[in-house]
Amino acid sequence: MVTSTLAAYREDLIVRTKTGIEFMLAATLVWFGIALIWLTPYAAYDKSVLTFMVGAVMLPLALLLSKVMGTTWKLPDNPLQPLGLWLNFAQLFYFPILVFLLLRSPEYFIMGYAIITGAHLFPYAWLYDELGYAVAAGVISLGALGIALFQPPTSVYLIPLFTAGCFLLLSGWMLTRRTWARGVGAH
Repeated sequence: MVTSTLAAYREDLIVRTKTGIEFMLAATLVWFGIALIWLTPYAAYDKSVLTFMVGAVMLPLALLLSKVMGTTWKLPDNPLQPLGLWLNFAQLFYFPILVFLLLRSPEYFIMGYAIITGAHLFPYAWLYDELGYAVAAGVISLGALGIALFQPPTSVYLIPLFTAGCFLLLSGWMLTRRTWARGVGAH
Protein backbone atom coordinates (compact mmCIF):
# COMPACT_ATOMS: atom_id res chain seq x y z
CA MET A 1 0.00 0.00 0.00
CA VAL A 2 2.84 2.41 0.87
CA THR A 3 4.56 1.65 -2.44
CA SER A 4 1.40 2.36 -4.41
CA THR A 5 0.89 5.62 -2.50
CA LEU A 6 4.48 6.68 -3.21
CA ALA A 7 4.02 5.79 -6.87
CA ALA A 8 0.80 7.80 -7.00
CA TYR A 9 2.46 10.85 -5.44
CA ARG A 10 5.37 10.54 -7.84
CA GLU A 11 3.04 10.21 -10.82
CA ASP A 12 1.15 13.30 -9.66
CA LEU A 13 4.45 15.18 -9.41
CA ILE A 14 5.50 14.10 -12.92
CA VAL A 15 2.21 15.19 -14.48
CA ARG A 16 1.71 18.48 -12.65
CA THR A 17 5.31 19.72 -12.76
CA LYS A 18 5.92 18.37 -16.27
CA THR A 19 9.20 16.85 -15.03
CA GLY A 20 10.77 20.26 -14.50
CA ILE A 21 10.99 21.03 -18.22
CA GLU A 22 10.92 24.79 -17.61
CA PHE A 23 14.15 24.48 -15.62
CA MET A 24 15.87 22.61 -18.44
CA LEU A 25 14.80 25.23 -20.98
CA ALA A 26 15.91 28.05 -18.66
CA ALA A 27 19.24 26.28 -18.10
CA THR A 28 19.71 26.04 -21.87
CA LEU A 29 19.33 29.81 -22.24
CA VAL A 30 21.46 30.60 -19.20
CA TRP A 31 24.30 28.32 -20.32
CA PHE A 32 24.27 29.81 -23.83
CA GLY A 33 24.61 33.21 -22.12
CA ILE A 34 27.49 31.86 -20.05
CA ALA A 35 29.16 30.61 -23.23
CA LEU A 36 29.01 34.16 -24.61
CA ILE A 37 30.73 35.42 -21.45
CA TRP A 38 33.57 32.93 -21.90
CA LEU A 39 34.07 34.14 -25.48
CA THR A 40 34.96 37.63 -24.22
CA PRO A 41 38.56 38.79 -23.78
CA TYR A 42 38.08 39.40 -20.03
CA ALA A 43 40.26 37.66 -17.45
CA ALA A 44 39.04 34.24 -16.22
CA TYR A 45 38.31 35.72 -12.79
CA ASP A 46 36.03 38.37 -14.30
CA LYS A 47 34.30 35.80 -16.50
CA SER A 48 33.72 33.63 -13.44
CA VAL A 49 32.10 36.48 -11.52
CA LEU A 50 29.94 37.31 -14.53
CA THR A 51 28.99 33.63 -14.76
CA PHE A 52 27.68 33.75 -11.18
CA MET A 53 25.67 36.85 -12.08
CA VAL A 54 24.14 35.29 -15.19
CA GLY A 55 23.41 32.11 -13.23
CA ALA A 56 21.21 34.19 -10.92
CA VAL A 57 18.77 34.65 -13.82
CA MET A 58 17.96 30.93 -13.77
CA LEU A 59 15.15 30.94 -11.22
CA PRO A 60 13.24 33.98 -12.53
CA LEU A 61 13.58 32.65 -16.08
CA ALA A 62 12.28 29.23 -15.01
CA LEU A 63 9.36 30.94 -13.25
CA LEU A 64 8.52 32.86 -16.42
CA LEU A 65 8.71 29.69 -18.52
CA SER A 66 6.56 27.95 -15.90
CA LYS A 67 3.82 30.52 -16.48
CA VAL A 68 4.08 30.12 -20.25
CA MET A 69 4.12 26.31 -20.12
CA GLY A 70 1.52 25.93 -17.39
CA THR A 71 3.68 23.96 -14.98
CA THR A 72 2.97 23.83 -11.27
CA TRP A 73 5.62 24.58 -8.65
CA LYS A 74 3.58 24.22 -5.49
CA LEU A 75 1.73 21.00 -4.78
CA PRO A 76 0.60 21.37 -1.16
CA ASP A 77 -1.21 18.03 -1.28
CA ASN A 78 1.88 16.13 -2.48
CA PRO A 79 4.59 15.36 0.11
CA LEU A 80 7.17 14.73 -2.66
CA GLN A 81 6.97 18.30 -3.97
CA PRO A 82 9.50 19.78 -1.49
CA LEU A 83 12.02 17.09 -2.45
CA GLY A 84 12.75 18.80 -5.77
CA LEU A 85 13.69 21.99 -3.95
CA TRP A 86 15.85 20.10 -1.44
CA LEU A 87 17.66 18.30 -4.25
CA ASN A 88 18.37 21.66 -5.84
CA PHE A 89 19.65 23.13 -2.57
CA ALA A 90 22.11 20.25 -2.30
CA GLN A 91 24.27 21.76 -5.03
CA LEU A 92 24.82 24.86 -2.89
CA PHE A 93 27.02 22.77 -0.60
CA TYR A 94 29.42 22.34 -3.51
CA PHE A 95 29.79 26.10 -3.96
CA PRO A 96 32.87 26.26 -1.68
CA ILE A 97 34.63 24.38 -4.49
CA LEU A 98 33.62 27.17 -6.86
CA VAL A 99 34.87 29.81 -4.43
CA PHE A 100 38.20 27.99 -4.23
CA LEU A 101 38.42 27.78 -8.03
CA LEU A 102 37.45 31.44 -8.37
CA LEU A 103 40.16 32.56 -5.96
CA ARG A 104 42.92 30.07 -6.79
CA SER A 105 42.35 28.80 -10.36
CA PRO A 106 39.69 30.88 -12.09
CA GLU A 107 40.59 29.34 -15.45
CA TYR A 108 39.03 26.09 -14.13
CA PHE A 109 35.99 27.75 -12.58
CA ILE A 110 33.72 27.09 -15.56
CA MET A 111 34.66 23.41 -15.56
CA GLY A 112 33.77 23.11 -11.86
CA TYR A 113 30.53 25.01 -12.35
CA ALA A 114 29.50 22.76 -15.24
CA ILE A 115 30.38 19.57 -13.34
CA ILE A 116 28.38 20.65 -10.29
CA THR A 117 25.45 21.73 -12.46
CA GLY A 118 25.46 18.49 -14.40
CA ALA A 119 25.92 16.21 -11.40
CA HIS A 120 23.06 17.81 -9.47
CA LEU A 121 20.65 16.51 -12.14
CA PHE A 122 21.22 12.86 -11.21
CA PRO A 123 18.65 12.45 -8.39
CA TYR A 124 15.95 14.01 -10.56
CA ALA A 125 16.09 10.83 -12.65
CA TRP A 126 14.37 9.06 -9.76
CA LEU A 127 12.14 11.94 -8.70
CA TYR A 128 10.67 12.41 -12.17
CA ASP A 129 11.19 8.82 -13.36
CA GLU A 130 13.16 10.31 -16.26
CA LEU A 131 16.33 8.55 -17.40
CA GLY A 132 17.34 11.66 -19.36
CA TYR A 133 18.33 13.37 -16.12
CA ALA A 134 20.75 10.57 -15.21
CA VAL A 135 22.28 10.51 -18.68
CA ALA A 136 22.64 14.31 -18.76
CA ALA A 137 24.30 14.28 -15.32
CA GLY A 138 27.02 11.94 -16.52
CA VAL A 139 27.46 13.45 -19.96
CA ILE A 140 27.72 17.05 -18.71
CA SER A 141 30.07 16.20 -15.84
CA LEU A 142 32.40 13.97 -17.82
CA GLY A 143 32.16 16.15 -20.91
CA ALA A 144 33.18 19.28 -19.00
CA LEU A 145 36.14 17.42 -17.51
CA GLY A 146 37.12 16.03 -20.91
CA ILE A 147 37.02 19.42 -22.57
CA ALA A 148 39.12 20.94 -19.77
CA LEU A 149 41.68 18.12 -20.01
CA PHE A 150 41.99 17.81 -23.78
CA GLN A 151 41.33 21.27 -25.19
CA PRO A 152 43.67 24.26 -25.02
CA PRO A 153 42.84 26.93 -22.44
CA THR A 154 41.75 29.23 -25.25
CA SER A 155 38.87 26.82 -25.94
CA VAL A 156 37.39 26.92 -22.43
CA TYR A 157 34.23 28.53 -23.88
CA LEU A 158 33.46 25.06 -25.26
CA ILE A 159 32.54 23.90 -21.75
CA PRO A 160 29.50 26.19 -21.32
CA LEU A 161 28.61 25.74 -24.99
CA PHE A 162 28.69 21.96 -24.53
CA THR A 163 26.65 22.26 -21.32
CA ALA A 164 24.04 24.43 -23.06
CA GLY A 165 23.88 21.91 -25.90
CA CYS A 166 23.32 19.09 -23.42
CA PHE A 167 20.50 21.01 -21.75
CA LEU A 168 19.00 21.69 -25.18
CA LEU A 169 19.12 17.98 -26.03
CA LEU A 170 17.63 17.05 -22.65
CA SER A 171 14.85 19.59 -23.16
CA GLY A 172 14.17 18.23 -26.63
CA TRP A 173 14.14 14.68 -25.28
CA MET A 174 11.70 15.63 -22.54
CA LEU A 175 9.45 17.57 -24.90
CA THR A 176 9.44 14.70 -27.38
CA ARG A 177 8.61 12.09 -24.74
CA ARG A 178 6.13 14.30 -22.88
CA THR A 179 5.66 11.70 -20.17
CA TRP A 180 3.63 14.22 -18.19
CA ALA A 181 1.08 14.58 -21.01
CA ARG A 182 0.47 10.84 -21.13
CA GLY A 183 0.30 10.70 -17.36
CA VAL A 184 2.79 7.86 -17.15
CA GLY A 185 6.36 7.75 -15.95
CA ALA A 186 9.31 6.89 -18.19
CA HIS A 187 10.02 3.21 -17.69
